Amino acid sequence: MGNPSLDSIHVHPLKAARGITLTEAAVEPWGLAGDRRWMLVDEKRKVITQRPYPRMALAAAEPLPGGGLALSAPGRAPLTVAVPEPGATTTVEIWRDKVEAVLADETAHAWFSDHLGIPVRLVHLDDPATRRPMNPEYAREGETVSFADGYPLLLTTLASLDALNSLVAQGDHPEEGPLPMNRFRPSVVVAGTAPWAEDTWRRIAIGEVVFRVAKMCGRCVVTTTDQDTAERGREPLRTLARHRRFGSDLVFGQNLVPESVGTVRTGDPVRVLA
Repeated sequence: MGNPSLDSIHVHPLKAARGITLTEAAVEPWGLAGDRRWMLVDEKRKVITQRPYPRMALAAAEPLPGGGLALSAPGRAPLTVAVPEPGATTTVEIWRDKVEAVLADETAHAWFSDHLGIPVRLVHLDDPATRRPMNPEYAREGETVSFADGYPLLLTTLASLDALNSLVAQGDHPEEGPLPMNRFRPSVVVAGTAPWAEDTWRRIAIGEVVFRVAKMCGRCVVTTTDQDTAERGREPLRTLARHRRFGSDLVFGQNLVPESVGTVRTGDPVRVLA
């Protein structure tokens, strides 16, 4: 294999919405700058994702200077959402965590409620340094995370996607492949490795930024959702269940926790430290 390098960088400013591809990004202790600082919640203030609402994939949330969003979706007038003024917070639930967040304005709530066909609210994570501690089983003292599922970054590799697509082609639903990387919604994608090499990594450096590999990433139904059409299939979960089952998890990718801060850029060397 060649020397591993950073192939692409992706942020998802609004959890569960369309991702944005960048050539460089600042790494903050809780993830890439601007990643998953916004989230939708239902009337009970519980997180809304593509799991029950695949139409979330059709909503694009482009980051604006200062942290706001430029929203667009098929058949909807674009909307610009500013970062809410500092003020009272509301308690929202993301999986097992209760987190304080700030409500956006009513026009944003209405825009998304119309898009999804259910009453929702848009919230902003005003202080990622304090609001949401990481899973203590994998965290060190004081480590926090954004509105990501559980960890600051997700790493995938091109070689592992190629290997997975080869398995899909040999499976029961070859017509559903090959799958694009956006099904897995990674933060960073690495080129120049052997397939599944990331399974053995414990610490890596991307450029000058050092990361701890916290755990394998268990995958859900979102990976079966076409990110361009919101239509669902059966892959890759059928193939992962046959070939990539670790305990109760169907695994693709590795969760990362930054051990330092800095900027990562496409083309940066990726070094395995442990």
